[in-house]
Amino acid sequence: ENWSSKREYILSMIGYAVGLGNIWRFPYLAYKNGGGAFLIPYFLMLVVTGIPLFFLESAFGQFCSQGPINIWRAVPILQGVGVAMVMVTLIVSIYYNVIIAYSLYYIFASFQSPLPWSSCISSAGTNCSDTPTVYCNVSGVLVANWTQENSTCASSNMTTKCSRSSNRGCTVSGLDETGPVVWHLALCLLLSSVIVGAALIRGIKSSGKVVYFTATFPYVVILILLIRGLTLEGARDGIEFYIGSKSNLTKLMEPKVWKDAATQIFFSLSIGWGGVMTLSSYNNFNNNVFKDSIVITLINSGTSVLAGLAIFSILGHMATIYKMPVGEVVKDGFGLAFIAYPDALSKLPISPLWSILFFFMLLTVGLDSQFASIEVIITCLLDAFPKIFISKRALLTITASSILYLLGLPCVTRAGIYWVTLIDQFVGTWVLLFLVLFEIIGVCYIYGGNRFIKDIEMMLGKKSCTFWLWWRTCWFCLSPCIIVILVWSLMSNEPPIYGGVKYPVWGLALGWCMAAFVLLWIPVIAVYKLIRAEGKMFHFLQRLKSVCSPAEEWRPYLDIHRGERYSKERCRNRTNHKNKPEVNVNVISSSWF
Repeated sequence: ENWSSKREYILSMIGYAVGLGNIWRFPYLAYKNGGGAFLIPYFLMLVVTGIPLFFLESAFGQFCSQGPINIWRAVPILQGVGVAMVMVTLIVSIYYNVIIAYSLYYIFASFQSPLPWSSCISSAGTNCSDTPTVYCNVSGVLVANWTQENSTCASSNMTTKCSRSSNRGCTVSGLDETGPVVWHLALCLLLSSVIVGAALIRGIKSSGKVVYFTATFPYVVILILLIRGLTLEGARDGIEFYIGSKSNLTKLMEPKVWKDAATQIFFSLSIGWGGVMTLSSYNNFNNNVFKDSIVITLINSGTSVLAGLAIFSILGHMATIYKMPVGEVVKDGFGLAFIAYPDALSKLPISPLWSILFFFMLLTVGLDSQFASIEVIITCLLDAFPKIFISKRALLTITASSILYLLGLPCVTRAGIYWVTLIDQFVGTWVLLFLVLFEIIGVCYIYGGNRFIKDIEMMLGKKSCTFWLWWRTCWFCLSPCIIVILVWSLMSNEPPIYGGVKYPVWGLALGWCMAAFVLLWIPVIAVYKLIRAEGKMFHFLQRLKSVCSPAEEWRPYLDIHRGERYSKERCRNRTNHKNKPEVNVNVISSSWF
């Protein structure tokens, strides 16, 4: 298959790259790391690591026209990297499906006036006007709340007291109290699975049409919320805390700021997940992947900055209402998207309208990323078993969506948000750094950076030594060094905590098991390839050289792409080794298969 048009590819890639991290993670990091000063290391890391690695994955996927697993037959010893990418995508897709379900539930709950979370609920279940109490959000997580008449709960100590005065009938204290499945969330999870399955039922032919709406609508909502936010009292304070005059340039001297900038660039572009390779594999062979990569990465970063303006303008208004600093209103991650910002929207006139728009934006952003994630899994299955699944794509899509629904049920229990956070912390963070580090080693040092550059030149039809000087510097030196530093820094992180609740020992052990399950594929498959490689039993170097070269059945395709002339007979001789299928040169098109 190929994309029906260039627009569908660009919109799909933008939808995949622009994710929830642009909306709930970047604004918090910018505020925490010096406001406007944070943009300096952020855009510097974009140039040094973001654009080069995104370009590398896009070009690799377009040249090979294969999914993340088959693509590594060009470097057989590292085919485990492709399997690990698919495993990461599979596990992360579980909780991404749940976040879509949360957004759906909040949309339905927003069709009420006043909004359900606009006032606090006492332990007796009645509205309170002067006593700080607590209430539960949809995921069963304890949330401290207070009314406008009583601002004493605004202090950090009182907030802690409010949070701990829990109603045991409605709150949980972590994974140890998972509890039953919340039925309304389970129904929303089912609906999200149905939506994703329906959009992907015909592969990119159907998802390519859906992204015309899902990839563009978030920008409409962001602009609406930004315009509305800038007209509110206190919006200036929020913007100043974000990137304004209160920017702290001294923060640039702290290593943690540079680490946060690099990780945000890395994760917001979805590098290492396999989705960039998968989506670009459906391009025409001569597509200008370089220009596409520049456009997509710049739009992704611009979206982060724009979303931060919209969010902080309204949080500044919330701080004015509560008569508290903006910094005490801001929360990270799920707390910003499902606690702080909904609370701020509830204080606006016509609050249900703004709430519906915001959560519908979260829904569309989540759907775009989920489309690409499911496409990674399905593409790999089609590549591995084409005779079985090529005519059963619809059934395969329905099966994949059903399995993800069942695996997501623990995440819609009373302690579901703790499960989501556990997966995100252990699988969606530093594990990806290892995968991309192996990716750079495989492409640049084993497959060969010069060979890879020649492959790209063949696709683009241009040759320029000056042009490649910068990309060689990034791929061979800068990006690998930065990734090694990030791996070292992230490995020293403290155990995850959500809502002030620490995870039990068995929960942390489960998180490490998930990370190990992903990474173990790399050495296991490498050893398997060495054992099965051609060469003498005890001649290790001979076997190692064999598995570091493109797989035998792929070499004719590689060579033909490089312009070498092969006769039909020579191609047959090279591909018939060990009963491998015959290659018909006449049907070899501009893509490998």
